[in-house]
Amino acid sequence: MTFTIRNAAQSDLDALVELERACFSVPWTREQLKCELPDVRHEFLVAEGEDGSLLGYVAMMTVLDEGDISNVAVAPAARRRGIARALVAQMLQLAQRRELSFVTLEVREHNDGAIALYQQAGFVPVGRRRGYYERPREDAILMTITLSKEDNTL
Repeated sequence: MTFTIRNAAQSDLDALVELERACFSVPWTREQLKCELPDVRHEFLVAEGEDGSLLGYVAMMTVLDEGDISNVAVAPAARRRGIARALVAQMLQLAQRRELSFVTLEVREHNDGAIALYQQAGFVPVGRRRGYYERPREDAILMTITLSKEDNTL
């Protein structure tokens, strides 16, 4: 599957809302997504298919030298084709350019595929957030990757 990764734009919001509905039991609203669009504190990347459709996205908020990946989503029909892996890798490159010390994220405790993806990217489990997710109620595994400011290659 061919796709390109680019910064999300306001014109992507309708497609992002649809992607949220397809991917999550408690989807983010248009306004929540709009607040994540790229600015001085946010990075928001989308994977766009050859036909212009949005196949996935990753969003990250930064505070000082810390990053928090708030969401990673891939359209159900486009999963298991390297899109999430490419989005996470690109986001980590942006984090490195911003000279962040570390990046964290939460993942559902039973989402084995996502946990494996994040571990392959270098994230390690560092904690648990009890009852973090709804529908179904589930714990989150908190994962972190420490970034080296001396090494710009991830």
